[in-house]
Amino acid sequence: MSRGKRPILFLEPFYGGSHREFADGLLENSRHPLELHTLPARFWKWRMRGAALHFARRIKNPGAYCALIVTDLMSLADLKALWAAACPPALLYVHENQLTYPLAPGEQLDLHYGFTNVTTALCADRILFNSYTHFRAFFEELPLFLRRMPEYRPRWVIEEIRKKSSVLYPGCRISPEKAVAVPVSGSPPLIVWNHRWEFDKNPELFFSVLEQVAEAGHEFRLVLLGENYQKVPKAFIAARRRWPQRIEQYGYEASRDRYLSWLERGGIVISTSDQENFGISVVEAVRHGCFPLLPRKLSYPELIPEEFHEDVLYGNRDELVEKLSGLLVDLPRCNPPLLEKLQRLALSMSRFSWDTLIHSYDRELDRLCSSAAH
Repeated sequence: MSRGKRPILFLEPFYGGSHREFADGLLENSRHPLELHTLPARFWKWRMRGAALHFARRIKNPGAYCALIVTDLMSLADLKALWAAACPPALLYVHENQLTYPLAPGEQLDLHYGFTNVTTALCADRILFNSYTHFRAFFEELPLFLRRMPEYRPRWVIEEIRKKSSVLYPGCRISPEKAVAVPVSGSPPLIVWNHRWEFDKNPELFFSVLEQVAEAGHEFRLVLLGENYQKVPKAFIAARRRWPQRIEQYGYEASRDRYLSWLERGGIVISTSDQENFGISVVEAVRHGCFPLLPRKLSYPELIPEEFHEDVLYGNRDELVEKLSGLLVDLPRCNPPLLEKLQRLALSMSRFSWDTLIHSYDRELDRLCSSAAH
């Protein structure tokens, strides 16, 4: 931290999952002095409605900072209204948005949250999306969202938001150069789930596919990692009863070192997600040696180099079963071409490391702080 240099304020109202990973990584790697203030990762709807009021009182002197970073679960419009001229120039980092996020079962659409994203984007001086897939999805949906208004539709907001928006991948806490471990010959592969335990990750499909390959006689072990913010989905409870001998870890692993050791021991990481704008958990698992099986949609084709698409991406349930069955046979044999492909896949994730990306973030923050000086 440079002496005399004004700090940058980072407000994160949902300090968990990818939001926490991003905030911690930026603080750890940036050459700028950053001051992070957070709220726990729960009650996301109330965070969008009320976090600005909390931080407006918690931060006593917002004018002391040269810039402000917020994420998409904050109402920046409310915060700027409360701070007025004292609010520093703001960068909005968009992990997800409520225009395109799928509804939970039984939930009804509340347009308020989408409009909060819109007004927050309008109030930001700079906007960064976490993937090109997310960027495109947001701007494809935005005109349709505005058409829900019966009259006086503010179509001007589309270009107003677009002209200050860009894409910058979230840095991941991975080594750019570390070699990955070779799978143990003859041992049943360890299948890793390291995503959130929520409906949008579609755990029902994941466990039904495992049931099918198990019935076909394939051997495997399971590690069920990932955070759970509310009730444990029934699919996980049923899996624990169904496969007590196969499951080697059940539940969130708070220790970063132990979490990474599971990834290093893992053989396969599977996503069955219906919503993914980037995928830090997949990047981490692949970088540590897990062979990925991912939907041919969402952000996954963007994460995986095109040369591996045929091996990694699947289009439907049957294709996932087929690819998983093949891996469960080939990985225990330590097939040299497969291991070589695994190494190249792991190294390809290095482009998402903080070492690679932090200079781009620091340039963004340089420009934001410079704008405050004029």
